[in-house]
Amino acid sequence: MNRLLKKMNLGIVGVVMTFAMFAHAAELPDFTDLVEEASPAVVNISTETVVKNASASSNGQSQLPPNSEELNEFFRHFFGQQPFGQQQAPQEKQRNSLGSGFIISQDGYVLTNNHVIDGADVIHVRLNDRREYLAELVGTDPRTDLALLKIEAENLPTVTMGESDKLKPGQWVLAIGSPFGFDYTVTAGIVSATGRNLPSDSYVPFIQTDVAINPGNSGGPLFNLDGEVVGINSQIYTRSGGFMGVSFAIPSKVAMSVVEQLKVDGKVSRAWLGVLIQDVNNELAESFGLDRPQGALVSRVMDDSPAEKAGLRSGDIILSFNGEDIEHSGELPYVVGQMKAGDEVTAVIYRDGKEQNIDVILEARSEDGSSPTEAQKELTRLGMKVGEVPSDVAARLDIEGGVVVEQVLGGAASRNGLQQGDVITMLNGQRIEGVTEFKAIAKSIPNNRSVPMRVIRGGYPMFIPFKIEG
Repeated sequence: MNRLLKKMNLGIVGVVMTFAMFAHAAELPDFTDLVEEASPAVVNISTETVVKNASASSNGQSQLPPNSEELNEFFRHFFGQQPFGQQQAPQEKQRNSLGSGFIISQDGYVLTNNHVIDGADVIHVRLNDRREYLAELVGTDPRTDLALLKIEAENLPTVTMGESDKLKPGQWVLAIGSPFGFDYTVTAGIVSATGRNLPSDSYVPFIQTDVAINPGNSGGPLFNLDGEVVGINSQIYTRSGGFMGVSFAIPSKVAMSVVEQLKVDGKVSRAWLGVLIQDVNNELAESFGLDRPQGALVSRVMDDSPAEKAGLRSGDIILSFNGEDIEHSGELPYVVGQMKAGDEVTAVIYRDGKEQNIDVILEARSEDGSSPTEAQKELTRLGMKVGEVPSDVAARLDIEGGVVVEQVLGGAASRNGLQQGDVITMLNGQRIEGVTEFKAIAKSIPNNRSVPMRVIRGGYPMFIPFKIEG
């Protein structure tokens, strides 16, 4: 009897497990209809770049092709040169790149990555039905890595653009592209995170996924389960050169904002605030009196910038901008970049232990978007960003003046052992009143000679030798 009951129990368990497996399988999405409907609007992009390469012999005379390919190959293999007396004429080589894109309008507008077509002399767009067109470059935006193309055709299949703002981690997404030249390859995965900020791309809050993305997928669409494009596949994180489970897509909201400007002007204009910022970690939040780490800490205000004109100061923490909460410093450039020159916005800042509103009138950003050259040189030379000492920190340390090390960038600061949060009160025998005095004194320090620097760390003052190598 016991043996019979045991067999019955095992049978029941087997049935339950089988049912659970079928139920689980039933919950997994079927992408076949989505792929069938969306693929016609996905395109393959190849480019040609003409490179002139004129070779000459040691006496400066142009060279002619050898008569014997075998002899030519012998000399190339063993001597790294052409046969004596043989001449090679100037050549034109073509480098082909491969990427993906997708059609956003029936009259032939195609969206892809800027890096797919960057520097190309000729751009080819091939459709799912093998029709091929020469594309005109309408405009590019290197800052978001987007490019808009136009082909001469009508009644083309198009994608439906979705709302990337509604994406949540864990949702299924699917990519269609041409990795390694394998046309219309489908890969799927989930959204790993949203709003990712990468160091080299301040204006894009990337969608992170685990969808397999490889060379050739760049510029291709990322679909949600409704068949809507929610992102443009752009980058991967890798240590091997291939896919490692971390890929990034440009949100459709960012892309379509760029497209509208590219259609009209062929370029993108962005507003400028004029601040250098950093994240607020737990220690900085405590030192400033914040309840928790949040916001963008202003480490420098550019001269004659909208920020300076509005009264922003080094040491202010921007908590929100134009009604958008700023949790991490990387969110601020994107929010500002969505504004236009002349827009008047309100920034909520944290200063001297309390919140206050500041109205800012934004201005146009320069074409190259670069910070002042002198400021860049000074940051590189010192290897650190400094700011005014917050009033509560100054009171706790019982000091007047000085500067706080807000970020160690490397270079001299790193070599001399400076740390984030250090308060510098004296340099080269001179008392430091604030950021302006510190930079003036630092500028006068000769290279390759140590000078004394007084630092307060953890509440205790000490002197360290500070040397700038050059």
